[in-house]
Amino acid sequence: MSGETLVLGAVAYDPKVVTIWEGFRRYLGARGLAFDYVLYSNYESQADALLSGNVQVAWNSPLAWLNAERRAFADGLAVSALCMRDTDLDNRSVIVSRAADSVRSLADLRGRTVAVGATDSPQATLIPLAHLARQGLRAGIDIEVLRHEVLAGLHGDHVGGERQAAESLVAGEAAAACLHEWNYQAFIEDGLFDPLSTVVLAYTEPYDHCNMTAGPAAAAASVARLRQLLLQMDAADPEVGVLFQLEGLTRWVPARTSGYGQLAAAIAGTSGETSGIRREVAV
Repeated sequence: MSGETLVLGAVAYDPKVVTIWEGFRRYLGARGLAFDYVLYSNYESQADALLSGNVQVAWNSPLAWLNAERRAFADGLAVSALCMRDTDLDNRSVIVSRAADSVRSLADLRGRTVAVGATDSPQATLIPLAHLARQGLRAGIDIEVLRHEVLAGLHGDHVGGERQAAESLVAGEAAAACLHEWNYQAFIEDGLFDPLSTVVLAYTEPYDHCNMTAGPAAAAASVARLRQLLLQMDAADPEVGVLFQLEGLTRWVPARTSGYGQLAAAIAGTSGETSGIRREVAV
């Protein structure tokens, strides 16, 4: 592989990841950017590769971005967020109960069980549990937490744990479930939740999701060209439209990092039952 090739790291949370990045490799190569990708089984290994220079850019989850940023700072290095999907902006999580249950507000959850996704899921665990804690409902103290650990290291990208949390709510094993707003809607559409069978008790504040991260070994000219080409991609182009549909966006937008404050605060504030999260991510 040429030293001029820009190599991206991505996590293989689903078989479609190969189709997505193979499509991007062809698209970018046809426009003069030598580009390749390496797939990782988890974000921790991907962060190692980005900071060591084995890959020059990474498609990072929000938690992976915070990890990379903190580790780079500690080592006297720098990483930067290049761009993100339009759908990465202003996401929310929901805390949902059964309509037939007596739970009508967050206060009604005191002493009850709340189902969440994987420990490292920003959208189905970290952010909603932090939201509950701010309302005086602390994990392991005021509420019991029912975790669904599916493929740890994927930062909730694998929706299995979140789906299991929803199933626990349906089965009556939990009084509420923490879900990404979009996944909640998807669970209604695919029949996991019967229409009108659930109630949204609360929405979290908006937060941002993934971003394209440039590492310390990335050549400035190649990174600038990658960003330019991504921002120029048009969903009306059939080749692009297929990739966008698979990756869940309608356009690339310039990255911002202000939308990660809520997750950073959630990590910094974890304690008690969730103290292991802090040790895992605050490296």
